[in-house]
Amino acid sequence: MLLTGAKVVVPSGVLAPGWLRVAGGRIAAVGPGVPPVLVPGEERTELGGRTILPGFIDLHTHGGGGASYTAGDPDEVRRGRAFHLSRGTTRSFASLVTAPVDDLLSALSSLADLTESGLIAGAHLEGPFLSRSFRGAQDARYLLPPDMDVLERLLTAGRGTVRMVTVAPELPGATDLVRRVVDAGAIAAIGHSEATYATALSAIDAGASVATHLYNGMRPLHHRDPGIVGAALDREEVFCELIADGHHVHPAMLRLAFAAARERVTLITDAIAAAGAPDGAYLLGSMWVQVEDGKAYVPGTKTIAGSTITMADAVRYGALQAGIPLPTLARAASATPARLLGLGDEVGTIETGKQADLVVLDADLGVEAVVVGGEWAPRVETPVAP
Repeated sequence: MLLTGAKVVVPSGVLAPGWLRVAGGRIAAVGPGVPPVLVPGEERTELGGRTILPGFIDLHTHGGGGASYTAGDPDEVRRGRAFHLSRGTTRSFASLVTAPVDDLLSALSSLADLTESGLIAGAHLEGPFLSRSFRGAQDARYLLPPDMDVLERLLTAGRGTVRMVTVAPELPGATDLVRRVVDAGAIAAIGHSEATYATALSAIDAGASVATHLYNGMRPLHHRDPGIVGAALDREEVFCELIADGHHVHPAMLRLAFAAARERVTLITDAIAAAGAPDGAYLLGSMWVQVEDGKAYVPGTKTIAGSTITMADAVRYGALQAGIPLPTLARAASATPARLLGLGDEVGTIETGKQADLVVLDADLGVEAVVVGGEWAPRVETPVAP
């Protein structure tokens, strides 16, 4: 295919107008101005000023389109992935929440099959080694102190597909657990924690390289007590997850994070099954979550319980509400998570030779079309109310 007349977001900026050629599932060429002559068998699509971004990579999501990932049910994961793919997320982890260990083992075994088939990019364990004080929507009954034997069982069940584990670094044994996660080839993340700055640094020195949904589920940034937020923004080796949905983080704090960690910010959704679905009651692991006006809460509390956005929603909010430049957001939604995963040579930017994973946005920055591996992805409609 040959895509022409678009604003093409490339690592150096925006080609406006620009064109892009796809062949064999890869980006064969990209350039500014007048497009080249069609080659035999090529289909030309004129995009009329629409914007092309690289496909989004979501490192932290629990479901979407009415489907949940947290039990590892293959049909549910397929439904959720199809929904998020149709909204521009071309690669994604499946994130699990705290649950009984046997349930996590079963879910990880199933997710390993789905990772090996290429449906998802791996599993993310958000729990059970988290703080009770900052547990958010995690079920307190199943939280555990860092336990190396439990971790080994979880890693074994995942068969090498557990890509990230979030741990509260102040818990006894957390530093050793961080080291073991890294030794296993996974990403150690810190979050859902009341850790001080010094304790956070100890975990980072042990190999932790991600702050799970920065600002949320951790003690607030304070000028005499920076906590995980200060440590993550201050240390160059730490990637900072951000939820840009208008509920989790104020626009000014989004801009602050980008200013301090410009090439280390990775946008995430932390989406639950309610993403792209109507308001109502949804299960997040073993916890019921109530969604009203698109905002998810633990019933009877003010505790936010994940989000209802897609990666495209996060990019749109960052651009229109926080005033962050679109190339910066494209990097945070694609290139930075690709680099974190060691996939920067394959995906994450629009460059010749890379896999043709693309998102076409309309004038309002809504998703109009998605290309994955050089093929147009089918649109998945919004589900009915549960």
